[in-house]
Amino acid sequence: MKQRITYLLEENDAEVGPEQIQVQDNSLSIHDLYGAKEHRVTLGLDELPQELRLVLNQCHELRIRWASQFLYAGLSPFTSRVSPGLHVFYTPRRKGHDAQICQLLGRVFGNELACESVERSFINVPILSERFSSTASFQYYSLWPSLKKFVTYVEHAVHESQQAKIRSLLDVNQLDVDCDIISHACILNAYWAEPTGNKHWKELIETKKTSGTLEVGILTNEKPLEPEELSLSGVLAVVGEDDRPKATKFSFPSRHHPVPASDLPTYFYTHIKSPAGLHPTLQLTFPSGTKSLIPPNPSCALHAHLTLPSTLLIDKYQLQDPLFLSSQRLRRLHSVAGETDLEAPNWAISRWGSAVLLELAHPSAPPSTPQDGATAGAEAGAGAETAAAAAAADWTVSIPLHLRYLEPRANASGMSAVDVPWPVVFWACAAEEGTKMGMNPFDRTNLGYDGLFGTRTMFYHVPPAVQAAALVERVPVPVLDLGRARYVELGTVVAVVVGFAWVVWKLLAVGGKEGERAQGVKGE
Repeated sequence: MKQRITYLLEENDAEVGPEQIQVQDNSLSIHDLYGAKEHRVTLGLDELPQELRLVLNQCHELRIRWASQFLYAGLSPFTSRVSPGLHVFYTPRRKGHDAQICQLLGRVFGNELACESVERSFINVPILSERFSSTASFQYYSLWPSLKKFVTYVEHAVHESQQAKIRSLLDVNQLDVDCDIISHACILNAYWAEPTGNKHWKELIETKKTSGTLEVGILTNEKPLEPEELSLSGVLAVVGEDDRPKATKFSFPSRHHPVPASDLPTYFYTHIKSPAGLHPTLQLTFPSGTKSLIPPNPSCALHAHLTLPSTLLIDKYQLQDPLFLSSQRLRRLHSVAGETDLEAPNWAISRWGSAVLLELAHPSAPPSTPQDGATAGAEAGAGAETAAAAAAADWTVSIPLHLRYLEPRANASGMSAVDVPWPVVFWACAAEEGTKMGMNPFDRTNLGYDGLFGTRTMFYHVPPAVQAAALVERVPVPVLDLGRARYVELGTVVAVVVGFAWVVWKLLAVGGKEGERAQGVKGE
């Protein structure tokens, strides 16, 4: 077993005094540190419980991503994001083999997960870039709000002395689990954006010589020399080997970056346009977007990756109309995978939903529409008059969604609700010629959207607005109230009978007139 604990300090807390970190024979203590924390544990498959080994030995790779639905900051190098909830990416060792993944997920995360089998519950992951070979074959998603069942499962698998540390996972903002047959190992990554309770970190980290290596780093970001790199400096110590922390500074290439700092910070918030109806519109608003939405370099394109539950879908044919896209400040639909049947009700859908990648328009590259000379001249004159007002305007992008019919239920209000996770928004930029994406000790892959780009694509992530209470939107949905269903049934029967009687009456009336006309002709 190997462990790596990284504390990433804010820039104003970059200085670490000797009294804040103390190294002893088999322990290290820290206190009065404020910042993010990552705990990485690497286990061989033979160190896992037998029921996990039996399943994982049938997998080529199994990658799990969980993100909290509450707002958190992502400091470099932990800026990459996924939509809130549980994401599972899976590739079988043998094609068509299930490996009982759903049963494993139920035991580890909770039997309430709507997962039956890979064939019925997972969707196929599209790969637009064949060079990106590390993308898994299948994907599952659930808006899973808590890790309580996961923590309980792990507590039963570890020694009693470690259970308190395991319970700290209840407060993580991100959790990654990566298992693959090539490395014959599982890696667990837990990320806390800030100390629990918004206090300072105060921890005693202990290890035994038989427990493997344990490395602890206290780092802060430095300005890198190259745009594709991240640079960190601080102190490192291997517990049980070093008698004092050692100064360090290192750089490495990274695919994931924060948006470059500017006078106006770039962020977005999401809401459902009211009234929602059966065709809700998801709106992404970038405050002062006309000034703040500046691409990091000319090759960049703004994207949004949506993870939609089965109750919602997009109309991929609607999003192929250039004029409609322009009216919504969209540029094009890059990819859609999963359930896209426009007619199927929710109870006829077995798979979890769909994943959608959209390219968004932005002020420096607005959607283009055909114009004649007179129209262009008129718009130029109008634009000069409103330039000052437009410069400070918010930039809002609209994404049209469609609701499926939900199951009837006993509900006096006749309403239900559907939760929609916020999308991930980022600039996708081509790296400069000659850029080599080497080893990144903090790299994340299989995020649902990275495999849709080339291996030398860099992602600059736009963070959610700090005012957001939760990264989930709730959509009100009308449903049939079973308590009033008999009135609907009775009304339907009456309407059918009355309609049928009216049609018969009209047919008989026409027939009678034709008969009278025939008799009149014969009499003449």
